[in-house]
Amino acid sequence: MSGLDPAVIGESAAVATSFLWTISSIFFTSAGKRIGWLSVNAYRTVIAIAFLAVTHMVFLGTVVPLANIGQWFWMGLSGIVGLGIGDSGLFAAYLAIGPRRSLLLMALAPIFAAVGAYLMLGETIPELAILGIILTLIGVVTVILESEERSGEARISNKRRVSGVFLGLVGAVGQGVGLVLAKKGIDLNPGTTLNPLSATLMRLLLGALFIWLLALVLGRIPELLRAASNGVGMRDTAAASVVGPYLGITLSMVAVTLTETGVAQTLLSLMPVMIIPVVWILYRQKTSRRSIIGALVAVLGVAIIFLS
Repeated sequence: MSGLDPAVIGESAAVATSFLWTISSIFFTSAGKRIGWLSVNAYRTVIAIAFLAVTHMVFLGTVVPLANIGQWFWMGLSGIVGLGIGDSGLFAAYLAIGPRRSLLLMALAPIFAAVGAYLMLGETIPELAILGIILTLIGVVTVILESEERSGEARISNKRRVSGVFLGLVGAVGQGVGLVLAKKGIDLNPGTTLNPLSATLMRLLLGALFIWLLALVLGRIPELLRAASNGVGMRDTAAASVVGPYLGITLSMVAVTLTETGVAQTLLSLMPVMIIPVVWILYRQKTSRRSIIGALVAVLGVAIIFLS
């Protein structure tokens, strides 16, 4: 392992993350239908924190990461934007338009990451990236507008489709901007890069605090308490929490730490392609040639944005 190029390790971690997030989307969708998107997001952060705190103690010797105020600020802000706001939008989109379309909308995250990196990190946006943005948008729109008869999914109303797309966009903005904020926090102090495990735990701690405070403000705490008694919903939430927030987010922080932000986000955006065989195997949802081409075009656009 010591002879491997760190960039290769980071890129491999990003691909693995895409796969784990694709699988977790199925569990989260199932759990959300039983206990609601807010309960799913609230409990999955708590479950992931428990696993991460133990892991952090075993490998780094402390339950809570040792970091300065600046690192806590940026990683905490990343958790609020990416996990609190962004993932809440994504989970709600799962219920509105399904995991396939929701994950495709997440292919737009690199666009928001590119803009965020330009504004916050001073990274430039090459002219060729404009072509990538256009291709990504074309790919996403192509699949979103496909009829349910061709995709094999349950028919939904136009109003539900519009709200689902909006929620998916909230998820994409949250993931893209959240990743940039995490990168800023990880590299805040030159020569003392934040450990990926610590970075993940810090994001989850502040993200969970935001979600539970939001539930309190909205008067949804009783709903969260009732959700805890739903065995199947909590089982699926727990499974998704291990696969997604615990393993997936940790690997995503490894990817951001060891490779370029753009390369990492590109590989983290392979989910629209990975979800196609998954929904076919699990739900026997036929995927038209148009959907496959649209997903491939979207991912190609993502690659051009960051590899140009």
